[in-house]
Amino acid sequence: MIDLDTLKFDGNGLIGAIAQDNGTGEVLMFAFMNREALEKTIETGIAHYWSRSRQKLWKKGESSGHMQKVHELLIDCDMDALVIKVSQEGGACHTGYRSCFYRNIEGDVVGEKVFDPADVY
Repeated sequence: MIDLDTLKFDGNGLIGAIAQDNGTGEVLMFAFMNREALEKTIETGIAHYWSRSRQKLWKKGESSGHMQKVHELLIDCDMDALVIKVSQEGGACHTGYRSCFYRNIEGDVVGEKVFDPADVY
């Protein structure tokens, strides 16, 4: 395993992480991890992230049940970004869409809504 000390966390101790569907390759979301979130992810096999708005560690799906089972962690060539290949239960986006990338640049909704956030949060 790569020594986590070789990763380039930013000045806030964060590294960008892209969650990608392991089967389809669909990009599901972008979030940040601190070292603790990355260690928890490796330890449990479930994606954990750092919430910048709440300033705390969160396990993806802890309130919605829409967890991400990790299949593979990839590190980019500069050691400053991650791709996490996951099996997504339910939707990845807190707005109810399968992916956080559900709009195109024109503003059209092109993604699939899979749950009503009012039923979850």
